[in-house]
Amino acid sequence: MKTEYEQHYHRAEEIHWWFVERRHVVGALAIAAHPDRTGSILEIGCAGGMLIQQLNAAGYRDVRGIDISEKGIALCHERGLKETWVMDAQKPSFADNSFDVITASDVLEHLADDGRALDEWRRMLKPGGTVIIFVPAFMFLWTAHDEVNRHYRRYRRGELCAVLAKHGFEVQRSSYWNFLIFLPVAALRLLRRAVPPKESSPEGDMALPPRVINQLLIAWMRIENRLLLAGLRFPWGVSTMVIARRPQASAR
Repeated sequence: MKTEYEQHYHRAEEIHWWFVERRHVVGALAIAAHPDRTGSILEIGCAGGMLIQQLNAAGYRDVRGIDISEKGIALCHERGLKETWVMDAQKPSFADNSFDVITASDVLEHLADDGRALDEWRRMLKPGGTVIIFVPAFMFLWTAHDEVNRHYRRYRRGELCAVLAKHGFEVQRSSYWNFLIFLPVAALRLLRRAVPPKESSPEGDMALPPRVINQLLIAWMRIENRLLLAGLRFPWGVSTMVIARRPQASAR
């Protein structure tokens, strides 16, 4: 992630509709995956730690986070979240069988070797543990925003399911996310590919809209989140979501 975009990211993550609603749905999925509040959760790509705060408020006390960004982890520490560390998601230093749930929102696309990362994440999960992954969807949506973010790829739902299965996970659920705004976002991105802007914005596609529009988008996405949490699977979207588990150890 480019430095100027990273600075905007940390400013926006508190109030921008995308971050607010992604945090809402990931937190709800993590709670559903392991309702026991004594469970251990790791957020990979924790940024400023707002999801960790959300899970702590829900009663979880063993919630840890890692991020490659020193600024993000410094912000976590400012917020009193000491169980957070600067760490490469492809080379985490936690012991085997450490976590009941791992979340990784918009992380895997940043990693050169996604398979190595998934092997490590599986290693850190307890048998029967759950990983919740959100990534950008569809390579035809690739724009300068992906370059600003230093993405390596975007994933179709089937592609993400396949790579998880290849690295030893059992896929439990999969869907797209941001279904309700997919068509306008796709049209805008295809237009930008056809007629690229003269200058790229350091904010990428994450410029904060006017307050009223931001609140309307939060309300709009909250409806979609409720449908997703109720079990609905969307046929397309701007993001891809997969929930998978590490298989239980074979009986001997």
